[in-house]
Amino acid sequence: MRVRVEGTVQGVGFRPFVHRLAGELGLAGWVGNDARGVLLEAEGAPGALDELLRRLAADAPPLAVVEGVRAEELPPTGEEGFAIAGSASAGDPDAPVAPDAATCADCLAELADPADRRFRYPFVNCTNCGPRFTIVTGVPYDRPRTTMAGFPMCDACRAEYEDPGNRRFHAQPNACPACGPRARLLAPDGAELPLGDAPDAVATAAALLRAGRILAVKGLGGYHLACRAGDERAVAALRARKHREDRPFALLAADLAAARALVELRPGDEALLAGRERPIVLARRRRDAPVAPSVAPRSSDLGVMLPYTPLHHLLVADAAVPLVLTSGNVSDEPIAYNDEDARARLAQIADAFLVHDRPIATRTDDSVVRSTATGPVLLRRSRGYVPGVLRLAAPAPRPLLACGAELKSAFCLARGEHAWVSHHIGDLANVETLTAFAAGIAHFERLFAVAPELVACDLHPDYLSTRYAREREGAELVAVQHHHAHLAAVLAEHGHAGPALGAIFDGTGYGTDGTVWGGELLVGDLAGCVRAGHLWPVRLPGGDRAAREPWRMACAWLVATREEEAPPPIPRGLEVDPGTWEVVARMARGGVSAPVTTSMGRLFDAIAALAGVRGVQSYEGQAAAELEAAFDPGVRGAYPVRFEEGVLDPREAVDAVAADVRAGAAAGTVSARFHRGLAAGTAAACAALCEQHGIATVVLSGGVFQNRVLLELTTAALEERGLRTLRPVRLPPNDGGIAFGQAVVAIATVG
Repeated sequence: MRVRVEGTVQGVGFRPFVHRLAGELGLAGWVGNDARGVLLEAEGAPGALDELLRRLAADAPPLAVVEGVRAEELPPTGEEGFAIAGSASAGDPDAPVAPDAATCADCLAELADPADRRFRYPFVNCTNCGPRFTIVTGVPYDRPRTTMAGFPMCDACRAEYEDPGNRRFHAQPNACPACGPRARLLAPDGAELPLGDAPDAVATAAALLRAGRILAVKGLGGYHLACRAGDERAVAALRARKHREDRPFALLAADLAAARALVELRPGDEALLAGRERPIVLARRRRDAPVAPSVAPRSSDLGVMLPYTPLHHLLVADAAVPLVLTSGNVSDEPIAYNDEDARARLAQIADAFLVHDRPIATRTDDSVVRSTATGPVLLRRSRGYVPGVLRLAAPAPRPLLACGAELKSAFCLARGEHAWVSHHIGDLANVETLTAFAAGIAHFERLFAVAPELVACDLHPDYLSTRYAREREGAELVAVQHHHAHLAAVLAEHGHAGPALGAIFDGTGYGTDGTVWGGELLVGDLAGCVRAGHLWPVRLPGGDRAAREPWRMACAWLVATREEEAPPPIPRGLEVDPGTWEVVARMARGGVSAPVTTSMGRLFDAIAALAGVRGVQSYEGQAAAELEAAFDPGVRGAYPVRFEEGVLDPREAVDAVAADVRAGAAAGTVSARFHRGLAAGTAAACAALCEQHGIATVVLSGGVFQNRVLLELTTAALEERGLRTLRPVRLPPNDGGIAFGQAVVAIATVG
């Protein structure tokens, strides 16, 4: 019998698993990797062959994802024994590469055992854990096609690698202190630092952290910057050197107990924290959390993660306190992952460098997730999740590339039934990020043998991703409307052909009428959609400047509620020059530098400014996040948000906010009533349009639905009306998932 196994079955111990299973069942034959996955031939009793087929999926290794098992009968050969064959590289690669996985319990036990030869070895791994995507340079997945190629195994490691009974049997990153990568501690100028009385570089690095120093730490997918989380002087210095104004820093906790001391964990949070993906999990901070004020200024949440490599386990355990662990970059640059580049860019930030000599093939940031009553929501999809393959219901007739949007950039490649959405690239705001974007595409094209004949991009002509798409030669270009791509991504992820109603709420997206959309009610499927409704349109006074200064949107929305020409009074708590306020009010009534928008994100900015939460923001979404954080669950009542003649109209709500603020209402009261009103208004609008169009499914997507409160309230209100709701699960609701939507729209419309 010949058996083809498809899915994520390379680099996860699948061949050793098959070898052991065949031995247990008394089967002869062989198993090997090839460009499509795992291929095996087995010969034996019919009952044993049936049991083999059943257990290939049922008992697969922890990191394996079996998507298909297909068998065909062969004439018996009389073979004896079962062998692992060498990998075959012929044909186009079609075997999914496994994501990086957190260190397993068996390896951690060795790490902590003084009698073990891998005691305190920062690179211990096995077939059930360790680096995968970040070290892969090609497929089939074998050591020569990883960045471990330069580390020949010693005799002891080779014996483990060749022993079918060992859990390191054919573990490609297998290594030990005698033959594998090693950690070193360097000064910013590259000179090696003395270890003193410490046993190794990691212990010395931990001592420096305890003493208040800032370290650059080389991890799986790039460099982090680390310091003691409770040391205000160190955290403030890191914030100043990194030129990061208010955006919160992530924290590394040693274990779940340490995490519980930092944040209030909701149901599901602990499973997310301890899962093999090891994302940063956003959770409500404890009042007595031992963290410095500068870790997350004015934020009620903290982003916490647990160690996911042996090096991180050792470092946080030796430091004996929670650590700040933030991306190794300056401001909005891409994370540093090349050693030489890291020293050049981080030397003015870090007091020392904890490095190692295993090269990183692909820069990969930490993933970010938050739990909700509807399940986990990915905010940033990267390490631990990428390059997990997404199945296409309709195969791509031609290889394609989808270039995504401008913010939270990620791209997507597709061939046949497979789509690969990239790791988080970042905002395409500078040449460094654009270079990383292009390099990532080139790597994925090589890794998955995709030579795009179709290139999909956003409809916006000035996005750098769109310009990149237009510069690609030899491929047909397909422009996809931003919010249709959001809708299509969710439909395709859930295998829903449509039609469906999409409530797509985000900051900005180029509309088919040339205006700035962002609060859209769309009816459609993968091939197309119509705009069935939208948020009340207002002006963006100052264009992009309005996104950085929420008080401008407060002015614009107040103007929208008034018929008189006189500028509205400046709300209490907003520190704005009266002359500037008057100019902005005139802009909000029409004129130059004030395009029309239906942006839901800008409405959130306006409410945050009116409530006194934030009038100016240092990063995209800050005001909205702080408005959500202010939500007081004990407050009842909701501001009215009407839906009439296809328009979701919050002007009464804006008036009510202004009145409450004049009466002295707290920000928590305003936040609660606004969220409840918007959720109710959205659900009413969706129900009316669903009835009108004969639809029973609603898609909730766009960056605004990162908001846990709005997502939960809107979902509950829709389900009370008997409507099915879909939202992104394996992809972010923000623009990090939009490339997948572009890809499926291109397949549906062009082919």
